[in-house]
Amino acid sequence: MTAAHRLLAFDTSTEQLSAALLAGGVVTQRSGPGGAQASTTLIPMLEDLLRQAGLAFAQLDAVVFGRGPGSFTGLRTACAAAQGIAYGARGAARPGGLPVLPVDTLAAVAESARLGGAGERIVATLDARMDEVYAQALQYDSVSARWIAVEGAARLYRPEDLPLPEGWVLAGNARAAYGERLAGAAPQSVHLLPDAAALLSLAPGLIAAAGLVDAAQALPLYVRDKVAKTTEERAAEKKAQA
Repeated sequence: MTAAHRLLAFDTSTEQLSAALLAGGVVTQRSGPGGAQASTTLIPMLEDLLRQAGLAFAQLDAVVFGRGPGSFTGLRTACAAAQGIAYGARGAARPGGLPVLPVDTLAAVAESARLGGAGERIVATLDARMDEVYAQALQYDSVSARWIAVEGAARLYRPEDLPLPEGWVLAGNARAAYGERLAGAAPQSVHLLPDAAALLSLAPGLIAAAGLVDAAQALPLYVRDKVAKTTEERAAEKKAQA
């Protein structure tokens, strides 16, 4: 798939809603408030992007979305929208609907940082709330045009426990959320959130690696398995910090 193809991308994993359309080699972007508002504003935003380009959903080649980690509600919104758009484009030429491309949000953070000149060794982070951070150390592979995990999958860290190796760049919103509680030697920090332009930048490498899937596989990557801590867990944490 090349720049001549038509890709619609969106991310609703954070408090920022981001959408972008690649058509005719040109990327057009939109952004707005995310969170609880994303479920009502995402589809109108996508329709506006397509209307401006003179396209319909059925004319797309694929739907690209940020699959997580991130806000539980935001990830469900993104998956539901991706599936709805993909299935809605079913027809004689596409009995299974449009293919979808799930993209890790931490890879999108790293890609945004790289495009901004931050280099190719990134500790990508997102505030996970509940006094934790989603994080992953990622190294960019210019041959495959993909981000490679250095030490396994994305995971949760307490801010004080987040490893920040010297020579790497910290990217995302963890520094803004937790400040000096972040230890480690990373001297450079870039504040940003995953956005749809980064998803589109990653799309060619992921598509070449057989990343396109059927709409039924538009599934979230949660990492955390619960929305809130219990009263007992919060009390235990306060006691340990006292």
